[in-house]
Amino acid sequence: MLFNSLDFAIFFPIFFIIYWIFSKKIVARNVLILTSSYIFYAWWDWRFLFLIIFSSIVDFTIGQKIFKASKKRTKRNYLIVSLVLNLGFLAYFKYANFFIDSFIQSFRLFGADLDSYSLHIILPVGISFYTFQTLSYTIDIYRERLKPTKNWLAFFSFVAFFPQLVAGPIERASHLLPQFFKVYNFNYKLFKSGMLLIAFGLFKKMVIADRLAILVNEVYNNPTDHGGQALIIATIFFAFQIYCDFSGYSDIAIGIARTLGFDLMKNFDTPYFSKSITEFWRRWHISLSTWFRDYVYIPLGGSRKGKNRMYINLLLVFVISGLWHGAAITFIIWGFIHGVIIVIEKATDNYKTSFFKKIRIDKNNLLERTLFLMITFSIVCFAWIFFRANSFTDSMYIVQNLFKFDPELKNFYSLGLVSSEFNLALVAIIALLGFDYFHRKYNAFKALNRMHFLVRSVFYVIIAFIIIIFGIYGNDSVSEFIYFQF
Repeated sequence: MLFNSLDFAIFFPIFFIIYWIFSKKIVARNVLILTSSYIFYAWWDWRFLFLIIFSSIVDFTIGQKIFKASKKRTKRNYLIVSLVLNLGFLAYFKYANFFIDSFIQSFRLFGADLDSYSLHIILPVGISFYTFQTLSYTIDIYRERLKPTKNWLAFFSFVAFFPQLVAGPIERASHLLPQFFKVYNFNYKLFKSGMLLIAFGLFKKMVIADRLAILVNEVYNNPTDHGGQALIIATIFFAFQIYCDFSGYSDIAIGIARTLGFDLMKNFDTPYFSKSITEFWRRWHISLSTWFRDYVYIPLGGSRKGKNRMYINLLLVFVISGLWHGAAITFIIWGFIHGVIIVIEKATDNYKTSFFKKIRIDKNNLLERTLFLMITFSIVCFAWIFFRANSFTDSMYIVQNLFKFDPELKNFYSLGLVSSEFNLALVAIIALLGFDYFHRKYNAFKALNRMHFLVRSVFYVIIAFIIIIFGIYGNDSVSEFIYFQF
């Protein structure tokens, strides 16, 4: 079930009314949340409900076992069981075909030609997200940072909580799980704030992301038909498409949870105003980057074992992050690019030599800040080529032809968007950047809430009008959220 679908427009109001009827009865409320979350997920494919239920049973049980075990070795063995089962399912559904193809390709390098073979595996929506969420629960118990819950209903609801089930934010049990034991009273301020986030998320998804996707799909699905100008425009458009698509989902998820009294962590913080790749990853997909920091980077040794080991750990984490996004060499390259740049940035911070000169950005120098912002955005866009390309071959063609301009291309209106739609997309991107800049400096949502009721009302009406009039409807090729495939 998609947030931007008619099904959800019917589902959520019904759920919302029943939820607040039972809001003070914790057990009944959690039964409603769990049942509704399973219905929400089963709307896509009911057969994969067993994966969420199995993962919930495994980690609920193992969490208890780890906590009760007296020996460190026994605790470790239980944790290994959790890791093997959860990552085993993830590996099978997400990476089986990738490993088979890689195995066949490796033999071809030595002149042996094996018959191509692939499994007909459907990737369950959101498996990467809820797997990481349950793993953090057992790992935190093993580290003695969290006590396991004895309430299976609350735990199952935490794992399957529908607002963030299929595309995050990836929540920690220490933050979200206790909220299933609280009694909530309807709070108009939270409701108003949540609905504003939902509206803004729908605007980003339906008005901007889905519109940009039309041009991006046209160019990236047929890259050899286009010259450098089209490839550059499509790459920039994809940068804003994926941002609006994913941050739009996060806004809707956080907004829905907020109307119910729940608090989800922030997942995006104006990332395209970053002045370095390091800063970019503090602002992009925050729940994933902090997960990899806490459960991969630090266990590998972090920065505790010397600078060279730190650089290796950083690079390894970003390569794994790329693989987490998808079973393809292009995702690994995407992660590798970010990892290499971050290693270089760390090196320039740690070494004062003629080559690695420490870089300091003068916050009062607008030209200097703008230059670093543009450099960072250019690097991010270049990496997005590998993220979006349908194959490694396509990605290399795009890179090689990025600056080979097509003299026959007179305008960009032949790339899938007619002139009015193309111009609207540009205006929407500029408006988004303006809002993000204002939000970065003044916290736009708090500023809006301080305004007079009539001003806020006009703003709400305008947002609703824009979504209704300019939203993209009925286009199945762009309506699904990008991160559903991860």
